[in-house]
Amino acid sequence: MNQDDLQLGRAAPMPASPEAAVLDRVPNTQSDTRYVARFTCPEFTSLCPVTGQPDFAHLVIDYVPADWLVESKSLKLYLASFRNHGAFHEDCTVAIGRRLVACAAPHWLRIGGYWYPRGGIPIDVFWQSGPAPQDVWLPDPGVPPYRGRG
Repeated sequence: MNQDDLQLGRAAPMPASPEAAVLDRVPNTQSDTRYVARFTCPEFTSLCPVTGQPDFAHLVIDYVPADWLVESKSLKLYLASFRNHGAFHEDCTVAIGRRLVACAAPHWLRIGGYWYPRGGIPIDVFWQSGPAPQDVWLPDPGVPPYRGRG
């Protein structure tokens, strides 16, 4: 990938939808080492596909890179493109995980979507690309279950 083709280091408009968003990848200069990289998005938003009301989640994405890294600015724009996208919690969470796997082809990826209550019920959604690798340290996601004000 040519550095001039990346959104990094230049003005990039907000994508109109997740489908229109471009995810960039950059070479992993440590590809001979297996390690975990984590992205945390504590203020993710999308829209309820039925009511059009906003939904909020705390996303935690862990992955073991192979030859490519997900470029973080493009990830930020991709995740922000969900603000006007109507989909259920499960669809948003799994679609993000699959899209990241398609972009960077990591050894392994997991995503946890910790959604705030809708109709009084919090929904947490978890997806991973395969069995967890045994040769890397996988930290706890660090997000407690929703407890309300209690």
